[in-house]
Amino acid sequence: MNLSDFDFDLPDSLIALNPVKPRDSSKLLKVSSGDGFEDSTFHNISKYLTEGDLLVVNDAKVMPSNIDGYKMNLNKNLTKISFTFFENLENGQWKALAKPAKKININDLIFFKDINGDIYNTFAQIIGKKDGEVIFDFANDHSKFLQMLVNDGRVMLPPYITSKRKIKSSDNEDYQTIFSKRDGSIAAPTAGLHFTAELIKDLEKKGVRFERITLNIGLGTFLPLRNETVEENSLHGEYCMISHDTVKILNDAKRNKNERIVSVGTTALRSLETSFDGEEFSSVNSKTNKFIYPGIKVNSIDALITNFHLPRSSLFILICALMGTQKMLDAYKYAIKNKYRFYSYGDACFLEK
Repeated sequence: MNLSDFDFDLPDSLIALNPVKPRDSSKLLKVSSGDGFEDSTFHNISKYLTEGDLLVVNDAKVMPSNIDGYKMNLNKNLTKISFTFFENLENGQWKALAKPAKKININDLIFFKDINGDIYNTFAQIIGKKDGEVIFDFANDHSKFLQMLVNDGRVMLPPYITSKRKIKSSDNEDYQTIFSKRDGSIAAPTAGLHFTAELIKDLEKKGVRFERITLNIGLGTFLPLRNETVEENSLHGEYCMISHDTVKILNDAKRNKNERIVSVGTTALRSLETSFDGEEFSSVNSKTNKFIYPGIKVNSIDALITNFHLPRSSLFILICALMGTQKMLDAYKYAIKNKYRFYSYGDACFLEK
């Protein structure tokens, strides 16, 4: 299979730059194994769900990961560099994406402004650099750096948004799902962005249940697949956690023919597929680089709630594995014709196996 098999043309006007409000007023496209597609709105998703359905959500919380640092040259002039911190290693060390990376080198000291904005009392040394990624060592300043991220950090929005508009203060809330709980993700599990407290309450009254798992979305979500041959690509490892208690609930649902497992988002689905061995789920507390493409059967779920994804991306390839490539190309053609909004702040699909 080639990446070109998963390509489609999308007008720029359909890339959502801001979320709709209220969140559950977004459009919803139902896709099933039968012919045709069904248009709806997300607050009506209850008509596709039944009593006993188990919705599995990713409770990852987007941490403010983007912050500016400054390199001081021999003349004591400052060069501003944007850093996106995406992985906390150990002993005060972090991985970050640097822009522009050409401005810094190993052993450079990078200074950060304190909360007053004019005193450079937090700094770190660059101890590694490769392909635009750098490794920081904050040493004794690590606790100050963590507080600085909380106070002054910005969420990292996808480049298809930031290339068209600036990050706004409202994004810190808009780009966070109602399920967010566990810190550590640099991007939102965007299928969860459509849920509101009122919608959750209505679904629970109907007998729909919710169960939380965690997958901390990393830098790989923003990176394109490099190899034209699909199977030769690999994904960045991302931390995944599914507890023993959740596993028991999942296995009970899997054995009950009157209950369905519905994944809220592709990140939750990748976690479930990591946990599922073909017969039952087991607990997970490690990184996963699970890459799902046509030819790999998706057996852990019965349905998927997800956004509209980028062409040639691992996420679009995943939903093609679930539903069939031609089926999803046809669905996306229909969505484009009917002016659905695409990507992180866009509309949603309900994909039923």
